[in-house]
Amino acid sequence: MPRILIVEDEDIIRSAVRKLLLHAGYEVEDVGSVEEAEQNHDPDQFDLIISDLRLPGAAGTELINRAPNTPVLIMTSYASLRSAVDSMKMGAVEYIAKPFDHDEMLAAVESILARTAPTPNENQGTPTATENSDPASIMYGQCEPMQRVFTLIRKVAPTETTVLVQGESGTGKELVARALHLLSPRATKPLISVNCAAIPESLIESELFGHEKGAFTGAVSARTGLIEAADGGSLFLDEIGELPAEAQARLLRVLQEGEIRKVGSTQSQKVNVRMIAATHRNLKAMTRTGEFREDLYYRLNVMQIRIPPLRDRQSDILGLARRFLVTQGSKVGRPNLNLSPEAMRALERHRWPGNVRELENAIERASILSDGDIITPSLLDLDSEGGDEYIPESLVAGNNEQLQAREPDSANDLSLEDYFQHFVLENQDRMSETELAQKLGISRKSLWERRQRLGIPRKKTSGN
Repeated sequence: MPRILIVEDEDIIRSAVRKLLLHAGYEVEDVGSVEEAEQNHDPDQFDLIISDLRLPGAAGTELINRAPNTPVLIMTSYASLRSAVDSMKMGAVEYIAKPFDHDEMLAAVESILARTAPTPNENQGTPTATENSDPASIMYGQCEPMQRVFTLIRKVAPTETTVLVQGESGTGKELVARALHLLSPRATKPLISVNCAAIPESLIESELFGHEKGAFTGAVSARTGLIEAADGGSLFLDEIGELPAEAQARLLRVLQEGEIRKVGSTQSQKVNVRMIAATHRNLKAMTRTGEFREDLYYRLNVMQIRIPPLRDRQSDILGLARRFLVTQGSKVGRPNLNLSPEAMRALERHRWPGNVRELENAIERASILSDGDIITPSLLDLDSEGGDEYIPESLVAGNNEQLQAREPDSANDLSLEDYFQHFVLENQDRMSETELAQKLGISRKSLWERRQRLGIPRKKTSGN
C-alpha cells in the first residue's frame, strides 16, 4: 500500500486531503510544516509527498532536496501558479492548483505513483515507456466507439506525434491526454495541463511562454512558462479554441521550430515538448471565420482522436455508474451502494448533455443524499439543472430594477440560468470576460462553460 505524507498548515485542507486519500486506500500521515515532517517522520521513506507551496518556516519546495528519493506534488493557489512552475524546475513532479476537486487530486496521485513505481527492469536503466499499461486502466469503455479510441491511443502514444483530441465537454478529454502521456516514452517526465479558457487573456502568453523581468507592469522578476516547465514531457492544452490570436502565433513557433521566446525577451530557447491539444469546438470552421489560425490547425491536427458523447455509448452507462458508485461509496462509508432497477432505467433513458461528468455528479449527489444502500431515481435528480454557482445577493439586488423594468411579471421568478443569460447579454459589450466573471461571482472557466451550455457566443473584440 503506497504511503503518502501530506504537508499543509491549513487544518481544514489537510484533514480533507487525508480523508480523501484514506478512503482511496492509501496509508497517510499528515503534518503542518517541513520542520514537523522531519521531526516526526523520515520524508524519504514515503512513496509520495503532497505539500503546500507556502508553509510557516521552510517552503514546501524544500522537501524536494530533503527527500531526494520521494516525488513531491506541490499544492498552490492560482495566484502563485507561476511559483508552482518554478517548483517544477526545482524538481517537483507535478503541481495542483487550489481549489481542486477530489477526482483531480486522486488522478494526480495515481499518475505520479504509476510513473514513479519501481519496474522489474529498473536496474537496467529508466524504462522508455510503460509498455504494459493500457488506456483501459485509465478510462472505462466497453462499447465499440471507445474501443476504437483505445486502439488509437495505443498506436499513437509511443510516438512523438502531435494529437488533437475532440469531444464535447465532460467526455474525458484530459483522461485521453493522461493515457497518451503515461503510455509514452515521456511517462517519467511531467505532464502539464492547461485550460486555455481558465486563464485571463492578459496573462495567457506570460503563463505559457514565461516573461522577463520588467516585460510589463508587475513583472518584478523573470518567470518560467508552462511550456518550459513541460520540457522533456507532455503539454496538454485543453480548450485550445479559446486561445487568443497572439498566443496562437507563438504556439505555432513552438510546433514548427521547437523553441519559445519569453515575453519581453529577444532570445529564443529550445524546448522538447510533446503537444496534446483538445477542444469541443470545430476548429476547421473557426479557421474560415478567422477565429483560429489555419496553419496552427494543420500543425495540431496531425492525429485526431474523437471521443464519443455519452449518449452514443449506451452500453457503457451502467458500467460507468457502477464504477462511480464504488468510488463514492468508499467516500461516504457505504461500500454496498447499488442502483435500483428503476434508477438503472432512468440512467439509460437520460440524454446526458453533460456527458460522463454529469453522470459522475449525479452518482455523487445520490450517494450523499441516500439514507440506505439503494439509489433510486429521485436521488439521481436527473431533470434538475444542478451545479449553479453562487451569484452575490448584492449583484442580484443591483440589477433587479433593470430586469423588472423590462419584464415586470417574471423578473422575481428568474432562475439563476435566466439571470446569467440576461446579465451576460446586457453587459458583454462593455465588460471583458474577466470582469463579467468577477461581477457574477464565478470563475472565468465557469463563465465560459455556461456560455457553451446556454449557446451564448463570446463577443468578438477588435483585437481578435
